Amino acid sequence: MIIGVPKEIKISENRVGLTEAGVRQLVKEGHEVFVEDNAGLGSQITNEEYIASGATILKTKAEVYDKAEMIVKVKEPLPDEYGLMKEGQTIYTYLHLAAEPELTKALCDRGVKAVAYETIEDKNGGLPLLTPMSAVAGRMATQVGAFYLQRDKGGKGILLGGVSGVHPGKVTIIGGGVVGINAAKMAVGLGADVTILDVSQARLEYLDDIFQGRLRTLYSNISNIEESVVNSDLVVGGVLVAGRKAPKLVTKDMIEKMSDGSVVVDVAVDQGGCIETCKPTSHVEPTFNVGGVIHYCVPNMPGVVSRTSTYALTNATFKYASMIAKMGIEQAVKADPLLEKGVNVYNGSVCYEPVAQDLGLDYKPLNQMM
Repeated sequence: MIIGVPKEIKISENRVGLTEAGVRQLVKEGHEVFVEDNAGLGSQITNEEYIASGATILKTKAEVYDKAEMIVKVKEPLPDEYGLMKEGQTIYTYLHLAAEPELTKALCDRGVKAVAYETIEDKNGGLPLLTPMSAVAGRMATQVGAFYLQRDKGGKGILLGGVSGVHPGKVTIIGGGVVGINAAKMAVGLGADVTILDVSQARLEYLDDIFQGRLRTLYSNISNIEESVVNSDLVVGGVLVAGRKAPKLVTKDMIEKMSDGSVVVDVAVDQGGCIETCKPTSHVEPTFNVGGVIHYCVPNMPGVVSRTSTYALTNATFKYASMIAKMGIEQAVKADPLLEKGVNVYNGSVCYEPVAQDLGLDYKPLNQMM
């Protein structure tokens, strides 16, 4: 198969779809790989390293899309790329279509086969291709929150860990999944007073066990969320419902009750956000203020720690990239049915039911179309 790796164009997105090691392996497996000029520089991967691994460098994004049967990316195609996609082409990337009606329409109109990293499940219902970036974003959420709590950044002037004789900062984490547990690791490590909420009793018991009393666990209901949020210095939103819009668990009223200079970081913003007052921002202008509360809502947080993120991402995504390249989508799904949930759009129709429901579109099961 001919595989294309374009340079990402989302603001401050420095990751790239394949590392030089990933390219080398695909070439060894008999495939041809085209990489856009300087696509890897943001992750400190040079053209020369790609060439040494067997790739061919193309000057323009249009050339990459034109030649490739499969495009391997990091983030969703942006409007400037819609016209480059072609019928029958496979797009393999993070899509988050439940919050992207225009992109969903473009994928259908162009007749591409769109495979979303974030909806591929393992046999236990986990999301193995989302996990590494969720881990990065969760750790960054605490790091970013601590930064914006500084007085010179508009925050309260609180050191999350405090010092001897002074109360530490209070951190509330909504959701005990991959984002939540990684945010908690960072916050506990700093010495903060941490509360984490989740709807799964089994998950809460697990968190209690691994943190051994170093944080507080609460069942996630409106009363516990409100009490925790209102009294927090930093709130991290880490709620995910696979392939769907995130539920709005933190209301505007709760935000308005927080003290001035508090910070919220909504990691779920790429799925619409779990904090009512949040809207997508960028690394260029990452924050805004609502009711005296600093909001950080960047959808591609891992894009600025790109070296770490790119290598972690290729480790997770390569398995299915290799399968699709060898067999094509149809045979790959038959060989590994777990891949089926990753296919969101196929031959002009939405074939992932949660996206169809959230966007009010017709749903056509993949197995009926193949």
